[in-house]
Amino acid sequence: MIKRLVNFLKARLKKFVLDEIWLEDYIKLGMKIGNNCSIQPGVIFDYSHCWLIRIGNNVTIAPQAYLLAHDASTKRLNGYTKVASITIEDNVFIGARALIMPGVTVGKNSIVAAGSIVTKSVPEGSIVAGNPAKVISTVESYIEKNRTLSSVAKIYDSSFTIQGNISHSDKEKMYEELVNGIGFIE
Repeated sequence: MIKRLVNFLKARLKKFVLDEIWLEDYIKLGMKIGNNCSIQPGVIFDYSHCWLIRIGNNVTIAPQAYLLAHDASTKRLNGYTKVASITIEDNVFIGARALIMPGVTVGKNSIVAAGSIVTKSVPEGSIVAGNPAKVISTVESYIEKNRTLSSVAKIYDSSFTIQGNISHSDKEKMYEELVNGIGFIE
């Protein structure tokens, strides 16, 4: 129990030190971040051109996403490195390990699926996925699909999370219940 508590505190301290001070440095260099954003550990912002990155309000960026405002592949070809702005508008979710390339605007209320490589701007209210990322759905359709799915799926309360101190037996129970399906946590 003490070892778990120490590991938890180490992880929280590491997150605080790496995330907060780290984001502060980007902001000092000119990157703009709106209010109520959740930027997870391991997100990489283009340090060399971070002032070209603008992030709106209520944006979530999942672990290990990458926002790249320059493209040095042109340097050998014509002697110049290509640079362009990146704009992430309000209420956007960017999935784990997604790559946002220079010149991209992710429109309001959009979702970028995990692992996507976004080379073109994302229309407002869209879901994009793939390499290169393409529109696969609207957020409105996705919400309706999940509303329907949640009406028949197993619903768990917050005790079924790490923060809820999930027990070993509940972890096993949850695994068994989700072997062949999807569930939701309130």
